[in-house]
Amino acid sequence: MLGDDAELTAAVLAAQDGNETAFRTVYRTVHPRLLGYVRTLVGDPDAEDVASEAWLQIARDLERFSGDADRFRGWAARIARNRALDHIRMRGRRPAVGGDETELTGRPAESDTAGEAMEALATDSTLSLIARLPQDQAEAVVLRVVVGLDAKTAAETLGKRPGAVRTAAHRGLKRLAELLDGDPESSGALDALPPQREPRGRAVTSASVTDTRTRTQKDM
Repeated sequence: MLGDDAELTAAVLAAQDGNETAFRTVYRTVHPRLLGYVRTLVGDPDAEDVASEAWLQIARDLERFSGDADRFRGWAARIARNRALDHIRMRGRRPAVGGDETELTGRPAESDTAGEAMEALATDSTLSLIARLPQDQAEAVVLRVVVGLDAKTAAETLGKRPGAVRTAAHRGLKRLAELLDGDPESSGALDALPPQREPRGRAVTSASVTDTRTRTQKDM
């Protein structure tokens, strides 16, 4: 297990025993990338509120969670996704963020490799571009590259097959590479995203909503 993963696993276990400092560690470790995922689904104006709702559920359900860091990230992403989809259903549609899919098609790229697309992107700038992708591609890219899930865990979060998630992520990254190739200013100003995780053969453990401990954002 990687060092960061070992630390997150230990923090989750301690938080389950009621350690508030450990829960704040879990929150600070996972929240930035989880917020990025929510942002691609609901847009900037509502992302913080939806992410807050997700963390309230995570806090309530934490005692029922079982697993390590990988499973926790997938479990948290599933909760965040459900809250985001509830929000979208209430509003009636997924928000349009900075353009549409047609802007990403028909652009010749010098390279169509996913690796080069990732190396050219920084998280903040990437999210606004990813939000322009079709939803299946946007979610696959964010879960695999930004949140850091392997294909199996991302597939379980989305309720799809791992192969379908790999395909969607690959297509999404190719479209991003094409967009960046047509925008030299963006590609020159952006840094690297982390590589996609390789499958580790572990599954997400789901949990139902309980009424155990509740923590607020100000406690995190």
